[in-house]
Amino acid sequence: MYDVKGNLRRILDRLPQGVCLVAISKYHPNEYIEAAYEDGQRVFGESHEQELKLKHETLPKDIVWHFIGHLQTNKVKYIAPYINMVEAVDSLKLLKEINKQAQKCGRVIDVLLELHIAEESTKYGLRIDECRQLLDDGGWRELQNVRICGLMMMASFTDDREQIRREMTLAADFFDEVKARYFADAPWFCERSWGMSDDFDIAIECRSTMVRIGTSIFGPRVY
Repeated sequence: MYDVKGNLRRILDRLPQGVCLVAISKYHPNEYIEAAYEDGQRVFGESHEQELKLKHETLPKDIVWHFIGHLQTNKVKYIAPYINMVEAVDSLKLLKEINKQAQKCGRVIDVLLELHIAEESTKYGLRIDECRQLLDDGGWRELQNVRICGLMMMASFTDDREQIRREMTLAADFFDEVKARYFADAPWFCERSWGMSDDFDIAIECRSTMVRIGTSIFGPRVY
């Protein structure tokens, strides 16, 4: 078995206080998650509704599940009963659907707004002006069963570390704007989710509070 516990400890040793590790467990078997769990890890990220359902049903109930991939509105109802956070909300339509399904379950679901800052067109998310427009329109204020807790983004897939740093800095600066304009009185709006296995050190410098790391802990994905 891959040295999950050793890898996890090496990652945690590099994370400053206040930075949450989301262990990306998609495509990895339960025993890998259990190994990390035994070492104290509680927050795990999945991006496929059916895989997540099986894991939720068979793994400890105090695991904090983050949905990290692109979430289709017709899949929200399946994860709404137990998901702790949806990290990649990229439209008001999706936000409203999460609110609707959370209301049916008598829950409030935490979400992050996903920014599209990277240069790849394949990535999802709101451009900064689109995110600003969504917040300006104000419809989200009427949604009582979702709680917007911050922003997330994925940097460009590149070896140019300065480009990664520019993109993450832009996200961090925009977080400050959003916090001041829309969430100044909301202490829960505090999360900046950027940084993965290859760039989380830069993300920490760019004020990330949440890093999403999979390969460095669990090894290559098991499809």
